[in-house]
Amino acid sequence: MRSHLLNDTTAEHYRRSVTEGVERVAAKLAATERPFTGVTADDLAPRIDAIDLDRPLCDTTAALDELEDVYLRDAVYFHHPRYLAHLNCPVVIPAVLGEAVLSAVNSSLDTWDQSAGGTLIERKLIDWTAARIGLGPAADGVFTSGGTQSNLQALLLAREETKTEELTKLRVFASEVSHFSVQKSAKLLGLGPDAVVVVPVDHDKRMQTVALAHELERCAEAGLIPMAVVATAGTTDFGSIDPLPEIAGLCEQYGAWMHVDAAYGCGLLASRKYRHRIDGIERADSVTVDYHKSFFQPVSSSAVLVRDAATLRHATYHAEYLNPRRMVTERIPNQVDKSLQTTRRFDALKLWMTLRVMGADGIGALFDEVCDLAAKGWKLLAADPRFDVVVEPSLSTLVFRYVPAAVTDPAGIDRANLYARKALFASGDAVVAGTKVSGRHYLKFTLLNPETTTADITAVLDLIAGHAEQYLGESLDRAC
Repeated sequence: MRSHLLNDTTAEHYRRSVTEGVERVAAKLAATERPFTGVTADDLAPRIDAIDLDRPLCDTTAALDELEDVYLRDAVYFHHPRYLAHLNCPVVIPAVLGEAVLSAVNSSLDTWDQSAGGTLIERKLIDWTAARIGLGPAADGVFTSGGTQSNLQALLLAREETKTEELTKLRVFASEVSHFSVQKSAKLLGLGPDAVVVVPVDHDKRMQTVALAHELERCAEAGLIPMAVVATAGTTDFGSIDPLPEIAGLCEQYGAWMHVDAAYGCGLLASRKYRHRIDGIERADSVTVDYHKSFFQPVSSSAVLVRDAATLRHATYHAEYLNPRRMVTERIPNQVDKSLQTTRRFDALKLWMTLRVMGADGIGALFDEVCDLAAKGWKLLAADPRFDVVVEPSLSTLVFRYVPAAVTDPAGIDRANLYARKALFASGDAVVAGTKVSGRHYLKFTLLNPETTTADITAVLDLIAGHAEQYLGESLDRAC
């Protein structure tokens, strides 16, 4: 079994095995004609259940053959131009190369003696991102597993900065379309059930600052503590960007920590065309960025940034077996001092390779393309009488629904749209997401693939309308 350990004596075995796997994936990517096969869990589960994990195949080729049957053939392929569903981006090749390198070397980014140069590369990328945001010379941060962890850590710091033990008095303000991780974080941080104050949004799905000011004032009058305001730069459902400068002013007025969840909108940090849409982000106390959403990185690649590096001390714990306190005076850079995680992958390498090969302008140009595509898609939807589109996009998301001319029952329209999404997924011809707006079912395009065209959007809209019309026709037949 030692022949399977990666070391100096098995380097050739490693090269052959990985090459064979890469060739399988490359062939699959080249041959994929649809984003999904339409396989159901009931179809796939028996094939996986039938595999006896206690009887190994003892052969790489045989294992890859089996993997083709239980995974590769039926995977959802985000690189396909008609995958239009969630915040999953196609990935750039330099980042995939970085993934291969970091997996093989297997550095752990918690301490210097497990990572060496990896620590410095991550720190350099944190400094680069903080400079792009404009957080100032005292800024710092750390890579995380994703936006949920980044938001949790930011709110942990905000909680500790209030310097109070009366957790029931703490309040967090977030818009009604903010990410669910705000609510989850409040619970994990031991805050009360009323801790998160939901602020209404305007027609463009942006936080209403008048309403925020009212809630902050009411909080102060009640003797409560405004712990944090979470502004969103790219909401999950609408891609909407809250009015950051106005929110920053209110945070300063009421002494609240300003956190900007830019997990989606961080792609604008590299944009030469639309960077101004997140003006005001530089006034934040903390910022979440998800490179694996709009920097075209493989999962996972995220970070939390802070204006004041000293606030990261709230995540620090010194263990004698890992990062004893003496290492601080010895100036040994341990990233675990800043992180909620201990063992942590060298995910920063993927972004490093991307910047060194493509440059920030290359990333930004790709993100600009999908923003431009969304603007064109909005015009198509707005001009098509079959559809109702909710809001003009700030990033690359379109929320809409099919509205048949002959049907006025809102519940019937809901069912038609739900059916259309399900039927489209089952066909494998395209993948779209869904959400609710004012209690009604809507469909969603999240456009993160520069290879997607307006022709793809038009074709998918026609498919949706066709499935919805089929459902409505069959419903009418059953009613008769």
